[in-house]
Amino acid sequence: MSYATKEGTFSYLKQFPKYSKDFYRFDDEVFVSSLGLGTFRKEPYREENYIVNYNDSVKMAVLNGINLIDTAINYRYQTSEREIGEAIQELIAEESATREQLVITSKAGFLPLDFPFPENPYEWIEENVISPGLAAKEDIVVDQHCMTPAYLRWSAEQSLRNLQLETIDIFFLHNPEMQLGYVDYKNLKKQIKKAFELFEKLVAEGKIRCYGIASWNGFLYEESNAEYMSLKDMVKIAEEVGGKDHHFKYVQAPYNIAKTEAYNYSNQLGPDGRYYTLMQAVHGYGLKMMGSSSLLQANVFKAKFDSKVGELLGTSELNDLASALQFARTGNVVSSLFGAVDPQHVEDNLILAYLPNTKPENLAQLFKGEHAL
Repeated sequence: MSYATKEGTFSYLKQFPKYSKDFYRFDDEVFVSSLGLGTFRKEPYREENYIVNYNDSVKMAVLNGINLIDTAINYRYQTSEREIGEAIQELIAEESATREQLVITSKAGFLPLDFPFPENPYEWIEENVISPGLAAKEDIVVDQHCMTPAYLRWSAEQSLRNLQLETIDIFFLHNPEMQLGYVDYKNLKKQIKKAFELFEKLVAEGKIRCYGIASWNGFLYEESNAEYMSLKDMVKIAEEVGGKDHHFKYVQAPYNIAKTEAYNYSNQLGPDGRYYTLMQAVHGYGLKMMGSSSLLQANVFKAKFDSKVGELLGTSELNDLASALQFARTGNVVSSLFGAVDPQHVEDNLILAYLPNTKPENLAQLFKGEHAL
């Protein structure tokens, strides 16, 4: 097989019998580690982002119990995908892992440019996107975001080349709310419908296994916000395109100890017409959620955590970083992503693999009283 399977991921988790039974979660198709390795780095134009390499971190993760690797074509101008591809091929060649054991995700929507950063990025866009007919100039928002089917297909196929894979397990439409403000919501839904139609074709072609939407604020804002997106609308579009057996399976959104809206802000209509939190609505529609920005790019550590936080999360004997990651993987999420270039940081974070899930009643206490977040 050229993709993650139930049997393959189950054989993977059996290699780590000392880990807590809560560390792996079943998403109805495969078993996924509740911590996933992310490969985003902000300000990708900075030179220091290219003197690092995710190869060792990817290998450290896979060899020690993390089987979810998340990326996007635009991360570090396609470099993150290429380093993941190299690491996976090395692991397979060494017989340290099989493709069927690993869940690999990527995203399309942003223009990736290419490394090294082109002297004139507008020329790159003209030569690689506009001239080949992947999109017209007016299809590109703020010189960086595009959702035409031709461009999204190119992006998926380029990601496969970068990753050296035949199939991507979960393929996300990346921050579609970027278009809002330039197109209205009605037109955005039309664009998303065309994207979902393409994604269903890519599933049929064996290039992706399922798809989702990775959003920053679109699913978390209040309904009146200009960038708000309705999960109910997204599910309706998927059903129009693919019927009840559509392959829209995942939502990826920020969830961390400082940005908690996905857990405690009821802004999404559920199947019954009532308002629910994003986590609840995702569950109600039979989808799965992946948490991103688990550490809010280290901004959650601007002040030391209250000691009660560690007590409730079961991380009193560990540090604030462990508490933050324990929080992020608690709730209705299949997995939560953290970034780590240094393989030692990956190994350090895996201390959480030995801990059970936080009890729901303990999590609820973090949202009320003097210890509210």
